[in-house]
Amino acid sequence: MLRQYELVERVKSYDPDADEALLNRAYVYTVQKHGAQKRASGDPYFSHPVEVAGLMTDLKLDQETIITALLHDTVEDTLATIDDIRANFGPEVARLVDGVTKLSKIEQMPENERAAENLRKFLLAMSEDLRVLLVKLADRLHNMRTLHFIRNPEKRRRIARETMDIYAPLAERVGMYEYMREMQLLAFEQLEPEAYATITGRLAQIRSQEGGQVDAIALEIKHALAEAGIQAEVWGREKHPYSIWRKMAERHVSFEQITDIMAFRVVTENVEDTYRALGVLHQVWQFVPGRFKDYISTPKTNGYRSLHTSLIYGKSMRVEVQIRTREMHRRNEFGLAAHWAYKQGDRPDGQVGWLRDLIEIVDASQDAEELLEHTKLAIYQDRIFAFTPKGALFQLPKGATPVDFAFAVHTDLGAQAVGAKINGRHMPLRTPLNNGDVVEIIKGATAEPQLNWLGFVVTGKARAAIRRFVRAKERAEVATIGRKLFDEIVEQIPAKIGKKAIAAALERLELDDEDDLMHAIGAAKLSDREVMEALVPGSTADMPEEPTQGKAISIKGLTPGMGFSLANCCHPVPGDRIVGLRRKGEGVEVHAIDCLQLANGVDADWVDLSWGERSQGAVGRIRSVLYNRTGTLAEMAGVFARNHANVINLELVERDDPFHTYEVDLEVQDLAHLTRIVSALRASDSVAEADRI
Repeated sequence: MLRQYELVERVKSYDPDADEALLNRAYVYTVQKHGAQKRASGDPYFSHPVEVAGLMTDLKLDQETIITALLHDTVEDTLATIDDIRANFGPEVARLVDGVTKLSKIEQMPENERAAENLRKFLLAMSEDLRVLLVKLADRLHNMRTLHFIRNPEKRRRIARETMDIYAPLAERVGMYEYMREMQLLAFEQLEPEAYATITGRLAQIRSQEGGQVDAIALEIKHALAEAGIQAEVWGREKHPYSIWRKMAERHVSFEQITDIMAFRVVTENVEDTYRALGVLHQVWQFVPGRFKDYISTPKTNGYRSLHTSLIYGKSMRVEVQIRTREMHRRNEFGLAAHWAYKQGDRPDGQVGWLRDLIEIVDASQDAEELLEHTKLAIYQDRIFAFTPKGALFQLPKGATPVDFAFAVHTDLGAQAVGAKINGRHMPLRTPLNNGDVVEIIKGATAEPQLNWLGFVVTGKARAAIRRFVRAKERAEVATIGRKLFDEIVEQIPAKIGKKAIAAALERLELDDEDDLMHAIGAAKLSDREVMEALVPGSTADMPEEPTQGKAISIKGLTPGMGFSLANCCHPVPGDRIVGLRRKGEGVEVHAIDCLQLANGVDADWVDLSWGERSQGAVGRIRSVLYNRTGTLAEMAGVFARNHANVINLELVERDDPFHTYEVDLEVQDLAHLTRIVSALRASDSVAEADRI
C-alpha cells in the first residue's frame, strides 16, 4: 500500500502545482473515516481507495481525480455525506464522488435491479464528467485483483460476470486496453477456471519449449526495419488467454488449431514510418490475405489508431503485428485517460457519440433488465464499419442491420425508415451489414417503428428507441379505449361530471393526470364501480353488481398488438360480431362472438366492441383440403392471387392420401372478402374442402 508521502510525491512528480495540503487532508480523511474496517483479505479497508488513487497517478490524472479516488467509498461505507465532502474538498470533488458512489437506498432491491440502478446513476454521472468512469474502472480493477479473497464462489462469479459484461467493454470503449485485458483475464479465471488453467498451462509449455522464440522473431523484425532505414521499437508476447479462448469458442477450434498465438508490436517515430514499416514487413514475409486493418486512416470509435496485419513466419507460423507511433501507443493503452493528463488542454467534454447513445438508452429503458440488456448491446466490442452515401462513417456491432444503421445516424431517421439500399441494391431491413457497406435509408413521412424490428436489431440504441415508441403508442391506444369506456361510465352516473369531479377522482385514486386515469381504465386496473365511486362517492349504492355497457365501443383506428390484440383462436375480421376480454394489465383481446374459447374468459372483464365504419384489414385463417396431384397447390395460390389476398403463413398440417390439408393465414379486407375466397376455393376442381377456421 502506498504511504501518504509516496502518493503525494507521485502527484507532485508530474504536477508540481498540485495542492499538497489538500492531498494530505484527503488521505487522512479516508483513513479516519474507514477506521477499523477490514477487507476480505484482512487488510485495512482504506488500503483499497489508496491503491485506486495510486492507479490514477499512473495515468497522471489531475488532483481532483486523485482525491476522488481516495474518497470514493466514504459516502457509501462510512458516516460521511456528500455535504461533508463538499465542505472539506469543494464542489467539484463532491460531484465526482457522488457520481462514483453507489445508491444507498437500493439495498432492498433484487440483485439485477440494484446493478441496473447503480449503472444508471453511474452512466448519467459519467456523461457529465468522464473522470467518474476512470475512477470507477480503477476501483473495479483493484477489486478484481483482490477478488480471490472473497470466500463465496457465487459472489466471485457474479462480480466477475458483471466485470466481463459491463466494465471490461466500457474500458475498451474509452480505449483503456491495459485495464480491459487485465479485467478480462481476472474475470476469465473465475468464470471458466478449467479453460483458464488449460490455456495458461499450454502457453507456459510453449514458452519453455520455444526457448526465447518470441524475442528472436522480434529481433528479426527490428533488423529488417533497420536495414530499410526505419528506427522502431519491437517487442512480442503470447496472445491474451481470454482472447485465445474466445477465438476457440467463436471458430469452434482446438488450441492446436489457433495459428496466430504470437503478437508483436512495432512502435515508430512518425506516421510515415508506420506505412513504410508495413511495406517492409509485407516484402520480407508473406502476409495473410483479409487480415490487414488500417485503424490509422479510420480510427475506432474510442480513438484507437494502429495498423494491424498478420504474417506467415517460417513455413507455417502465423504472427500478428501491430504498427503505430509512440504517441498512438500511449493513447491506445490508456485511451481517454491520456486526454486527462494534468496539463492537457484538449480535455474531452464527455459527450462523445457512443456516450450520448448510452444516455438515450438510460432515458428509454423502462426497467432493470432492459437497461442492462441495452447497455451490454451498446458497449459490445466487435465492430464493423458502414458508410452513408455521402461518405460519413459509422461503427456498429457485427450483425447490425439497416435499422441499426438508421438509428445510429439519427433517432428520427430510424423511426421513419421504410426501406434500405445496400451498395445501391434494395435489400430487406433485416439484412446484416458487412464491413464497408454503403447504406442508404429510405424514409416515409408517416412511417413509424415496427414491433417486429425487435426480432433482428442488435444495437442497444435501436432496441431502446423501438421499445420506447411501442410503449408510448400502446399506452396511447389503451388510453383511447379507456376514454371510450369512461364516457360509458359517466353516462350511468345520475349527475353531471365536470373537471372538478375528475380532479377530485384523480386525487382519490392517487393518479397524476387524466391520461393516467384513462390508461388505468383501458388496462382494467380500475373497475367501473371504482371509477364511479371516485367520481361521485356513494353513486354505486343502488346499482347492480356490475354496471352494464350501453353501446359497443369502436376499435377503428387502433393498431392490433397495441391497444388490442386479435385472438389467434378465432381470427376475427371486420364484419364479424366481436367482443373483448379485458384482463388487468393485458389490454383487450378481441374474439368473434361465436368463438369456443370465450368460455375460458370467465375471469376477464367483457367489453362489447365493434369494428367501426369501413374498418378494413385483418388476418383470416382457412383450412383447405387439396387433392394430392401436381399443380393443386399452385391452383390454390392462384385463387388467392385473383382475389387480391396476401399469404402470411401456409402450413401442411395433415397428409392423408389422396388428400393434403393446409392451414393458410391470409391478409383480407373484411368478412365479405374472406367469404369470396372460401367460395372460390370450393368451386375449384383442385380443392376437396375449404372452410374458415
